Amino acid sequence: MNDSEYMRRALSLARRGLGTTSPNPPVGAILVRDGVELGSGWHKGPGQPHAEVEAMSDAVKRHGEGAARGATMYVTLEPCSTHGRTGPCTTALIRAGVSRVVVGATDPNPSHEGKAESLFLEAGIDFEEGIEESACHSLIRAFTKVQRSGLPWVIVKSAFGMDGKVTRPASEGQWLSGEGSRKEVHELRGEVDAILTSGKTVRSDNPRLTIRGPSRAAGQNQPLRVVLTSRENGVPEKCHLLADNFSDRTLIYRSRRIECVLRELVSDHGVLSVMIEAGGSLVGQFLDEGWADEAVFYLAPLITGGSIPAVGGEGVLDLRRRIELGSCSFRRIDNDVRVRAAILRDSNPAGI
Repeated sequence: MNDSEYMRRALSLARRGLGTTSPNPPVGAILVRDGVELGSGWHKGPGQPHAEVEAMSDAVKRHGEGAARGATMYVTLEPCSTHGRTGPCTTALIRAGVSRVVVGATDPNPSHEGKAESLFLEAGIDFEEGIEESACHSLIRAFTKVQRSGLPWVIVKSAFGMDGKVTRPASEGQWLSGEGSRKEVHELRGEVDAILTSGKTVRSDNPRLTIRGPSRAAGQNQPLRVVLTSRENGVPEKCHLLADNFSDRTLIYRSRRIECVLRELVSDHGVLSVMIEAGGSLVGQFLDEGWADEAVFYLAPLITGGSIPAVGGEGVLDLRRRIELGSCSFRRIDNDVRVRAAILRDSNPAGI
């Protein structure tokens, strides 16, 4: 295996941490010597060992003390170089005697950014970065946005018919998409820190906004459920969000600006990523005001007609101001088609 293959292996480990590491980023690492993987690991949550330490600990369990000496550490994110809840990983790697460190992405945290290289070179350790860089940066896009702007990564999610409408008769359930698409939504919920909706959606659909089934990792907290409402009594007391076993994970904001809510979720609750699950009005507002970074749309083989659009808001005044999508991926799920894409703007040039 070459450097890229080992880094892709580390990336697969890092993805296991999605939805559990905030306010830290997901990171994966593997320790290799002479073509043999000695140990591997990923960061599992705040206050727990970082991925590099997990990998070295795994190597010690499998091969005994001193297993890391002369080995190469592959890690998706530049090792930290300052004391936080845990000690600096640069120091741990130097003390362990690794001979080479290969990094995927530079840490966007100003306290660490670009500082690991000189520390390793001074210790006589070879250093290389930028291996599978695009994929590594994509994995930490939410963390990067928080570091640079103080705002979380925002995903707008919706399911609609072929005509772009979500109109449903009052006598029918709330679902337009199929069972397979709904299962994937639980996987998406498992990757984010918070799900945001409107008081109107709570009153009309009474959603749970929880991760259900195997998509929830062992010991994983349910995402925060965030409700925006302009009414004093906009959220019924007997709704699921206030009456279920996870009511302590529900936050209600009354008559607050979107920006203020998003910044508070970051500063007070350690949120890196938010998914919008709401009607067209709130989805449209997030798009109109430029808060959204990514879109996940499920297209169902239906034509509903009616007056309720999947995306409302004011819209654009002319085609030059239209919202463009990039890095689009398409997946067929039974009879539905899922589109996942980055919302292109100057602050999000790299996509997802």
